[in-house]
Amino acid sequence: MSRQPTRPCIETANARSGRAESGELSSEALLGGRRELVIRHGDETYRLRLTRQNKLILTK
Repeated sequence: MSRQPTRPCIETANARSGRAESGELSSEALLGGRRELVIRHGDETYRLRLTRQNKLILTK
């Protein structure tokens, strides 16, 4: 039986960040300690990267 990777959901991220259902997430909660995150939006794929200068870059 193969095990699927666990992905944080918005509810989990909100609980970690202490936010109510405002739709706001911290970058730490969203990235979960990673430097890059792949986001699927419809048929498109985007990459959210954290730079060495602690900036966020979203690319298609």
